[in-house]
Amino acid sequence: MAINAKQTAIDKRMEKTAKNILLFLENKTEDYENRVALGIRTTHGWNEFTYKGIGRLSRKLACYLINNLEVRKGDRLAILSESRPEFGAGVFASVMSGMTTVPLDIKLTKYELKSILSDCLPTVMIVSNSFIQLAKELQKEVDSIKFIISFDETGEKEAEIPSIHKLPNNYEAKWKHRSSKSTALIIYTSGTTGAPKGVEISFNNMLTQLNDMSDLYKKFFGKKKISSILSILPMNHLFELTVGFSMILSWGLSVYYTKSLKPKDILSIMQEKNINFMIVVPAFLKLLKAGIESEVKNSHPFVRTMFYAMLAVSKYVPSYRLRKLMFNKIHKKFGGNFFGCISGGAPLDVSVGEFFERIGIRVFQGYGLTETSPVVSVNYDKRNDIASVGRPLKSVEAKIDPETGELLLKGPSVMKGYYNRPTLTSEVITPDGWLHTGDIASIDKDGHIHITGRIKNMIVLSGGKKVFPEEVESVLCESENFSEVCVFGSSRTSGSKEGTEDIVAVIVPTEHFISLAKDEEELNRMVREEAKHYSSRLASYKRPVNIVVVKDPLPKTTTRKIKRNEVKELINV
Repeated sequence: MAINAKQTAIDKRMEKTAKNILLFLENKTEDYENRVALGIRTTHGWNEFTYKGIGRLSRKLACYLINNLEVRKGDRLAILSESRPEFGAGVFASVMSGMTTVPLDIKLTKYELKSILSDCLPTVMIVSNSFIQLAKELQKEVDSIKFIISFDETGEKEAEIPSIHKLPNNYEAKWKHRSSKSTALIIYTSGTTGAPKGVEISFNNMLTQLNDMSDLYKKFFGKKKISSILSILPMNHLFELTVGFSMILSWGLSVYYTKSLKPKDILSIMQEKNINFMIVVPAFLKLLKAGIESEVKNSHPFVRTMFYAMLAVSKYVPSYRLRKLMFNKIHKKFGGNFFGCISGGAPLDVSVGEFFERIGIRVFQGYGLTETSPVVSVNYDKRNDIASVGRPLKSVEAKIDPETGELLLKGPSVMKGYYNRPTLTSEVITPDGWLHTGDIASIDKDGHIHITGRIKNMIVLSGGKKVFPEEVESVLCESENFSEVCVFGSSRTSGSKEGTEDIVAVIVPTEHFISLAKDEEELNRMVREEAKHYSSRLASYKRPVNIVVVKDPLPKTTTRKIKRNEVKELINV
């Protein structure tokens, strides 16, 4: 009875609008106490923290920042680390101590990191042991960095670097509350188009997201018992911090991270921790789909025939429970209790989404921008239109610019602006608060948003027609022989007129397709013929005039988006 009463109180609290992020954090550690909050598998076994445990670690670190380091409100705290439970403690402690968190991408070069740190001027850096030496080097070059703390136990060589686990056992301090308009996070976006921009996310931005997403719990899961989540995204990414971390913890669930993205390691964790749900990017789903199909192709002809027959039939089976029974062997490999996933960070290929839906795995496609904290919409309703990114969250207003077709957004989740860049901020946010997304979109009669391209990626042809590379890429990616495709416009190819471009497609064939060719010349011919076949589905002016074949993977961001500008520079056409 007592347990039921407590749960009822928790449910009622979840329904209320959170108005203070510190109170919100305190409530969660009290509500769920001994339940596992965050965990990761290491070489020494599982490293898990309960809600109470992560709360104590966060408070201890916050006390050290306030009492020992004497940080001030608004000071920046930079975090350079792989995804791990301690990363969450670092974010919580930053909030409690009144600091602004700056999560850093571990894949950035020293030069890029120095550029970011010189812009935001952090007082404190918290790093994993892998980055202690790099942090020391950056400290010498960025004068603002006064202190370095490690998430790990430090050895003799790093004796001067305190470990978060060895800080004084002091849990009492005067928490530094800040206004809802204050900057909670500065998220630096990819610098593929120039120097990275720091997106300022306020506490109000964060709370708006949490409150909007809390409304979706029942719509996602219904009456299903969900306990464990696997997230494969880097914690420096705002989608992970908001959805895979803050949102999931607000629901009282357990979040597990993995250092390996190998399918066998992922499946092992899913089985061991009874994973019910995942936070993913489309590239991972595409990889998983390819793995399943590869296993089916290598199976007995009868098994292969039955699989594709059931896949065709399942389209007309309305119940996900029945679809799960039809593909029970696959679900057993996922642990048996895997329900579905949220996909975000990049557009989801419709064919990939439909594949998982047909085998009984729900795929909720989301859309957002770092500038919108980040989630704008989620496709969760009964219509289940995978081709769309769903309806806007309750606090988000959306409209289409009638002249350009650009999607404009407004609401309390829109960023404060770009850090130290008022001119750039004014260029993307209108005086009355509408954010220019840079995305070309349409909104259907049911309110669903359909993203069709990017303004900045638009290719202008000599005849004046405009082509969006995303459309061409989606058609070419339908080939099972192409591993990666990147399309862009180039004015350097023959026949292009001044101020216009020709369409170039850079294609990475699969290893299997490569093995079928006896030499480079034959491979180029095979790829071009395959590309010609699929591009015939497009209007003639949308078809690539130049096909470039490469064997190595294309450069990507941490969320597996292909860096279009880097590919363009690499190919040099």
